[in-house]
Amino acid sequence: MLRFSAFLLGAILLFFLSVMAFIHFAPQFGAKPSGEHLETIAQSTNYDGKQFINLIETKLDNSLSNMWGMIKEYASAKNTAPSATIETQFGQGNTITSDTTVRVTWFGHSTILLEIGGQRIFLDPMLGPAASPVPFFAKRFKNKPAFDLDKIGKLDAVIFSHDHYDHLDYPTIKAIQDQVGHFYTPLGLGSHLQKWGVPKNKITELDWWQSAQLDKLTFVATPARHFSGRGTGDANKTLWASWVIQSPKHNIYFSGDSGYGPHFKEIGDQYGPFDFAMMECGQYNERWKAIHMMPEQTIQASQDLKAKAAMPIHWGAFTLAPHEWIDPAERVVTAAQEAGVNLVTPRIGNTFTLEETLPKTTWWQEVQ
Repeated sequence: MLRFSAFLLGAILLFFLSVMAFIHFAPQFGAKPSGEHLETIAQSTNYDGKQFINLIETKLDNSLSNMWGMIKEYASAKNTAPSATIETQFGQGNTITSDTTVRVTWFGHSTILLEIGGQRIFLDPMLGPAASPVPFFAKRFKNKPAFDLDKIGKLDAVIFSHDHYDHLDYPTIKAIQDQVGHFYTPLGLGSHLQKWGVPKNKITELDWWQSAQLDKLTFVATPARHFSGRGTGDANKTLWASWVIQSPKHNIYFSGDSGYGPHFKEIGDQYGPFDFAMMECGQYNERWKAIHMMPEQTIQASQDLKAKAAMPIHWGAFTLAPHEWIDPAERVVTAAQEAGVNLVTPRIGNTFTLEETLPKTTWWQEVQ
């Protein structure tokens, strides 16, 4: 018994040390801000000296009872992923672009290619096989045809909302970084990009309400209600944000991840109305309402922003919550109809322009 106990203790210790070594050395975990970078971050009014904070109090219940409740929800969850392959429309749709048109291509979840003002902007490009640091967890739903990274082409800019794995993906960055003109991120996130080989002079980090110019485009980092972190000891060390993207003729909003809050109305009052808003809707739970919107809140936030049209994102690619995978789409469509909100629901991979009839499909109902 003594030998068995010693063996068991040794195995547990070895496993723990292996996990810690993996977290420390595996490149996908990125890097925390340090040195002069951290000194710059410390000047932000959204940084309390130890971490970034939200505009309003935002707490998560990490009690054992709540964690046990979540485990039971996941254990009893059904239909959280499609059993069939999702038929996509990559390579189909509008092919005409100019300085006066806006083209949108949804890649699933929160990844969008936005062609605006003659520039190609990639938002939260997560094109990897799994929304986690390991390939066997949170795997992407099967798509046919799948997107081809080799056909992404030149990108004038990449914009990130925050550093979670389903938004900031190491394999994607390694694959596209040489094709990207410039990266725009919330404060601190550049530390990950630099560790992965992106030159510092190709990265612009912004605090909330700060802006940057790219030719005739203006990018404004605006508040969100969320959190950040990729490993151990880096919780909230980098900022999270939503984004306003303006051209001389169009005004676009990208929510990133966010719980509902007064910041949507503040952004709408200061920068709205918006021609088009891409709004988080999916991977939610009542226990997480502080950091992820429920579909009905997605519609309310779209109204707060004064959006002329809204597209639900953050769904259709990964199972990150215990709800049915089509639940976000069904609920947000119902809420939009009740509120009179112009909801856009394209197929994954379909390209459309804001100047044409906007797609209003129910493609998810065709997937068994």
